[in-house]
Amino acid sequence: MALDTADADAPRLRLDASAAVHPLLSDDGSTAAGETAEQLDARYAPYARRDAYGTMGRGPLPAAQAVRLALAAAVLLPLRFVAGMLVLLLYYLVCRACTLFVDADGGRPRLAGWRRKAVLRSGCALSRAMLFVFGFYWIRETRRRSPNAKGLNQDQFEESQRPGAIVSNHVSYVDILYHMSASFPSFVAKESVSRLPLIGLISNCLGCIFVQRESKSSEAKGAVAERIQEVCQDKNTPMMLLFPEGTTTNGDYLLPFKTGAFLAGAPVQPVILKYPYRRFSPAWDSMDGARHVLLLLCQFINHMEVVRLPVYYPSQLEKEDPKLYANNVRKLIAMEGNLVLSNIGLAEKRVYHAALTGSSLPGARHEKDD
Repeated sequence: MALDTADADAPRLRLDASAAVHPLLSDDGSTAAGETAEQLDARYAPYARRDAYGTMGRGPLPAAQAVRLALAAAVLLPLRFVAGMLVLLLYYLVCRACTLFVDADGGRPRLAGWRRKAVLRSGCALSRAMLFVFGFYWIRETRRRSPNAKGLNQDQFEESQRPGAIVSNHVSYVDILYHMSASFPSFVAKESVSRLPLIGLISNCLGCIFVQRESKSSEAKGAVAERIQEVCQDKNTPMMLLFPEGTTTNGDYLLPFKTGAFLAGAPVQPVILKYPYRRFSPAWDSMDGARHVLLLLCQFINHMEVVRLPVYYPSQLEKEDPKLYANNVRKLIAMEGNLVLSNIGLAEKRVYHAALTGSSLPGARHEKDD
């Protein structure tokens, strides 16, 4: 584990509603404040791309690589797009068949017996098939039976209770596909997701918690805590998947953890995801979504490494102090994953993205860590 001290004392960002960030990168590679692109990347290191495609995935490419990308876009991209849609449609049909004549609790189908097994097993298999379509042909997975971290309470790793949530570092939207293929958990999503074609029914079968965009943070946290407690009491309730950082990074850093996953005081399953790469990084850091998906599908082979740590059982002190619990799990994940602890958050990511794109940030304010 390493500690990023450069940003530890950085001023917290607060922008007024009328604030706008203008393009910072000029033709000579400097910013409006006289900074170079390298200095900008250093300041917002957890979100800086360091692959062959450069900042925002728009860096200059050698001729040979540009030709390779054009060929992949013409041949590989449409094949993978069609295959991915077929996998999605197939799972939608499975979910549709398994939810026929089933009562729903707040839109969430109460699946049991063969219906639940069919949704669970097909969901895991088809999620792995989707990863294969995305070029993740092999996934290296390591299970740690005992912690390597020194000075941690060994009682926290005693087996006694089912974990209520999976907590993972957040690198890409691909993270969700892996967790679906491995554990098939439920997660938190915007309420609008429940109304999307195909995706809406699938997310309901996953048992997702839907929150309104304007909902108070405390309401969402309360719903998550209740679901985690339900998971611990009912083995048929899927575990929650939570990304305590609240946003994605370039995979080398670990941001401050929010406390939502730890309020219930239940055990958690820490998981570390890494994406080794040669040319294009699957990390979704500062690049726009459409371009990222295009480049990901155009890369023939993508790599993923997974480290599953022992279930973390909180001490009584951690149960009483969710911030302490969250911080200790964060330190463990950083140490075991050799990740750099960083103190910057989502507000800085928005500023960094706006600086690169020249977009405005109306009313942006730094979010609380909890």
